[in-house]
Amino acid sequence: MATVDDIRPLALSLERSYEVYVRGRRKFRIGSIVYLAFSDDETIMGFGFPKEQREALVAGEPDKFLMPGQSDLRFNWVEARMAALEPAEARELVLDAWRMCVPKKLARAYDAVHPEGPG
Repeated sequence: MATVDDIRPLALSLERSYEVYVRGRRKFRIGSIVYLAFSDDETIMGFGFPKEQREALVAGEPDKFLMPGQSDLRFNWVEARMAALEPAEARELVLDAWRMCVPKKLARAYDAVHPEGPG
């Protein structure tokens, strides 16, 4: 089971990423773009994910992934149950969400320094 403590150090280490609290919810941004967010009780993790792929992701593992709320369907966004994620899997999802939001140059620089991935 993944926890926020498994993910937060990675999210804070990613270039241009910073943590904010909005209405008591922990979120991570790049500029004004939210790429990672947690429910109030930190049992659900929302993250950037391509809209055109999310239905297949949710259908493939419905116990792990779920569609975002109605107001977030317009965004590249999906949600996951923290209890169903392994820490390494959660970190990979966070890294992929970050990559969607930063210039490709930054993503390539991260990959050059961390060829093994987020661990």
